[in-house]
Amino acid sequence: MAALAKGSVVAVIGSGAMGSGIAQVAAASGYTVKLFDTRAEAVDKAIADIGKVYGKLVEKGKMSGADADAARSRLHGVAGLADVADAKLVVEAIVENLDVKRSLFADLEGIVGDDAILATNTSSISVTAIAAKLRKPQRLVGMHFFNPVPLMALVEVISGLATDAAVAETVYDTSIAWGKNPVHAKSTPGFIVNRVARPYYAEGWRLLNEQAADAATIDAVMREGGGFRMGPFELMDLIGHDVNYSVTESVFRAYYSDPRFTPSVLQQEMVNAGFLGRKSGRGFYDYSEGAAAPLPRSEAPQPLPEYIGYSFEPGDHTAIATTIIERLKARGVAVTKRNSAEGHRSSEAPAFHTNGAAIYLTDGRTATQRARDDKHDDMVVYDLVFDFNASPRIAIACSDQCSPRAMASTIGMFQAAGFTVTRLDDVPGLAVMRTVAMLANEAADAVNQGVCSAQAADLAMQKGVNYPRGPLAWADMVGVRHIVTVLENLASSYGEDRYRVSPLLRRREQSGARIHA
Repeated sequence: MAALAKGSVVAVIGSGAMGSGIAQVAAASGYTVKLFDTRAEAVDKAIADIGKVYGKLVEKGKMSGADADAARSRLHGVAGLADVADAKLVVEAIVENLDVKRSLFADLEGIVGDDAILATNTSSISVTAIAAKLRKPQRLVGMHFFNPVPLMALVEVISGLATDAAVAETVYDTSIAWGKNPVHAKSTPGFIVNRVARPYYAEGWRLLNEQAADAATIDAVMREGGGFRMGPFELMDLIGHDVNYSVTESVFRAYYSDPRFTPSVLQQEMVNAGFLGRKSGRGFYDYSEGAAAPLPRSEAPQPLPEYIGYSFEPGDHTAIATTIIERLKARGVAVTKRNSAEGHRSSEAPAFHTNGAAIYLTDGRTATQRARDDKHDDMVVYDLVFDFNASPRIAIACSDQCSPRAMASTIGMFQAAGFTVTRLDDVPGLAVMRTVAMLANEAADAVNQGVCSAQAADLAMQKGVNYPRGPLAWADMVGVRHIVTVLENLASSYGEDRYRVSPLLRRREQSGARIHA
C-alpha cells in the first residue's frame, strides 16, 4: 500500500505536546490537519504555537516562507468530533487510559468513513485491547511517536492481533511521507523501545546499588566511554523518576514479574522522596540556580610504564586490542609483542601486560574471580567503549589481590593511550559491557518472539532514544560469542534468571553466525 495522498485530511485528537507535534509534522508534509481537543482554547494555543515554530524555521533557513504559510493554512481547529468525518487518518494523542481511548474510538467509528484508518499514539497500552470492542478492529493501528515529535525521527507502527497488514503498511508509508523513520512492531508490552531500553536504566541502578561508583561517574563512563548521549541517571532526571519508574513497573507487571524488568528499590525511594529530577529541581543532580554539577571520578595521572606488552592470537577482539595498540603507538609509546608462552596467558583472549599486570577486556567475571581462575593475582579488566579509536574515557577494575604497582601501571598505560581512566569497584561486567550485553539480549528476545526484525530493533533504539549503535549491531561488533559469555558470567555471579541468554543469541553463538546476516 502507498502512503495516504497529499492533501488528505488527517485528524489529530488531543492538542498537548504530542498531538500538536503530530499536527505540526503532518501539516508541514502537505496534509490537511483537523485538530480537536475538549478544550477549545488549547486548540487555539496549539495552532498559534505551531505557527510560531514555522516562523522560527523560516528564520533559520530550514523552511521557506511560502512553505510555512502553506503549512499554516492546512491547520484547522475543529469544535467537535463530528467535524472530522472526512478524515482518512485519525491519530489519537490523549490520556493513557484504556477505557477513555476505547470510548473515543467507539465514537469515531460512528463518524468517519469505513475506509478511514484509526491510529493510537499510546506508548504503553495494548493496541489489541484498544481495538477489541470496535466494529472494525482491523483498521486500528498503533502510531507511536516520540517526544518532541518534530525532532524525533522514530515512529513505531504497532499491529494488534486484529490489525489489517495493509493498514499497517499505509501508516508505515505515510510516516515516511512525513519525514519519519518508521518500524513495524507487534503489540506486546513496551513495544520495541520501552522494552529494549529497560536494561539501560536497570544496570545503572545495579551499579549504583553495588557501589561501583557514584551516579555522576557512572553517567560519565556511559556517555564518554559508551558513546550514549546521556548517562542513565541524567537521562532519568530528564524523563522524571516518577515516569521512568511507572513505565518499568508497567512492563514488569505486563511480563508477569519477569526478573529482567524488576524495578529498583532505589528509584522507588527517589519517587517517595519527591526527587523526580529536573521537573522537581532535584534528582541525582541539583537543578537549582547556581548549583555546581558533581565531577565524575577520574584517576590521577600515573607515569608511563617502562614496559607495555601484548599477546594474542587472531580471533575475537583482535581488532579492539589492535586499536588500543595503534592508539598507543600514535602517541609515541612503544608496545612489544610477547610470545604466546611468555608470561601470563589465559586462553587466546588478547592480553596486555605491564609490571606484572594482566589486562583483559571484561568477559562478565569480576577481576577478582578471573585472578583466581587464572591463578594470577595482578589482574585488571577494562570496559567496552563505543570507539576504541576516539572515545575519551575508559573504565577499569582491579582484582582485590592486585598490587598497587600493577594497578598504577595499568592506569598509566591507558592514560598514555589518551584515555581518561575511571576505576570502578570490581563489579561483574563493569558498566558499558554489561549494559550493552543486556540491551542486545533484550533486543534479541524481541526479535526471537516476533515483535520486530533485527533491523527494526536497531533502528528503533538509534532513532527513538539516540543510542550510538543498535544493540544487535553492537553484539555483532563485539562478537556474539563474547556477549553470550558475558551474560553467562553475570548469571553465574548473581545466580539470577535476570541474565538468562536469549535463545536467538544462543543459536547465533552456536552457529558462529552474526545476528545481522
